[in-house]
Amino acid sequence: MPALDRLAESHDIVAVYSQPPRRAGRGMQEQPQPVAAHAATHDIPTFHPQSLSPQSLSGQDDLAILEGHDADLFVVVAYGLLLPRAVLDMPRFGCINGHASLLPRWRGAAPIQRAIAAGDTETGVCAMLMEEGLDTGPVLARRSTPISDDDDAGSLHDRLASLNADLLADVAARLPDILDDAAPQDDSAATYAHKISSTEAVIDWSRPADQLARHIRAFAPAPAAWFTGHRGRVRVLKAHAAPETGTGTGPAGCYLGSTDDGGLQVGTGDGVLVLETVQPAGSKPMPAQAFLNGARLVVGQPMAPDLPEDV
Repeated sequence: MPALDRLAESHDIVAVYSQPPRRAGRGMQEQPQPVAAHAATHDIPTFHPQSLSPQSLSGQDDLAILEGHDADLFVVVAYGLLLPRAVLDMPRFGCINGHASLLPRWRGAAPIQRAIAAGDTETGVCAMLMEEGLDTGPVLARRSTPISDDDDAGSLHDRLASLNADLLADVAARLPDILDDAAPQDDSAATYAHKISSTEAVIDWSRPADQLARHIRAFAPAPAAWFTGHRGRVRVLKAHAAPETGTGTGPAGCYLGSTDDGGLQVGTGDGVLVLETVQPAGSKPMPAQAFLNGARLVVGQPMAPDLPEDV
């Protein structure tokens, strides 16, 4: 939403398009996409077509409505669908996408999570002219930001959203001259940020502790990294790899004791992972020490029921 707010300050936004409403909640009622609800606060009409494909009858009708807005520019942020050539060719200045990575690194659906998991120390946002390919268009401008050890996907998302809003507003204000600055991407340097899943978020204790710490940050706050404990699934919301000095070692996935500040130490494939905040099934997030008090683990006991005891 920051991009919508920033653009609305200085430009006439004639319409907002989002994906169709989705059913959610206990009654499975249709819920509007957040951007559509936010657009209403600016009195901007919203549309959520089922299709923008010229090959379908509904798509043809929706394309006619889209073209009727007679917009100079389309700005796309996390729309989630590739736009057909018929859409890309409509606006006078083209379609600009604000993407949350330093392209060509991390094209695709989950650039924030992939950057953290890979151990990148820097990321950013790019404003690019859209093509029919997935995040392949020439880049008009970019801004970068460091990734700290305290960043998770949630905090980095919020920072990049603000950075992206400022970038898109700046690019829109500099049209059409900025179009001359479009720089083609180096396709040979491209990496792909595939969509994440809850299944992928499972914690594999055989991996090194530093990798698991990044894994947990990459999936926090949602869907959250998790393991199956003795009483069901446990989400891990915050953790860090223990420094080498003064830490115990032990079998991967086994409880190794508590730190002085209440962290829960677990053996991994290389090093020790210290859990700080967890969320057992059916509970609210809690400090690891509170979880340990209820779980009553003993040193050497596996965190999961299917792991061998420390013998």
